[in-house]
Amino acid sequence: METEMECPLRYLQNLLGGKWKMPIVCMLAGETPLRNATIKRRLGQITSTMLSQTLRELEADGIVNRKQFNEVPPHVEYSLTERGKSIVPILAELGTWATEQMGAQCKAPFCGECTTKC
Repeated sequence: METEMECPLRYLQNLLGGKWKMPIVCMLAGETPLRNATIKRRLGQITSTMLSQTLRELEADGIVNRKQFNEVPPHVEYSLTERGKSIVPILAELGTWATEQMGAQCKAPFCGECTTKC
């Protein structure tokens, strides 16, 4: 019986697939950690539940770091781990390719430091 080999593209799709993961990673590419509300505001149409779920998944996969501050009021900040930072150049290349393909249709503002338009 042959062992099914994992496809690298399927692995990547499982890791960063979905509507929100790549834009969140793109946003977190900057040096400054972001709070949940800032990410939600920049993404626009994401629900709080979906944002929380996506951030939890990215954290579980070692892409995002979650830092909780036990102050008054308490807050949480998100940033990329070293593993997460390693994907940013690849996302930048994908963004460049997508921008070229979109041509004049591309009017979205930049969402993060990876210089892609998400």
